[in-house]
Amino acid sequence: MKKTNIRPLGENVLVKPEKEEKQKTDSGIYLPENASKEKPQMGKVMEVGDSEEIKVKKNQKVIYSKYSGNEVEMDGEEYLLIKNEDILAVVESS
Repeated sequence: MKKTNIRPLGENVLVKPEKEEKQKTDSGIYLPENASKEKPQMGKVMEVGDSEEIKVKKNQKVIYSKYSGNEVEMDGEEYLLIKNEDILAVVESS
């Protein structure tokens, strides 16, 4: 896995959104990503800012607010720069 060159400051967290599965109709037509789909709300924490208020750690899977964050693209990869307060939960596997 490539190391990101983006280091969030303060209470910001860099998240890589989960990719959405392409939707296919019954007749075999693939729908574009933006057709009737909300943007993903789950992703993996790539980097965290330097604030002590941040409760998440690198590589954790998180759920974040639907319309939060700023989209950032680097080296062909898409990321979201999200405020710590917009992270709603940590997803733990059992």
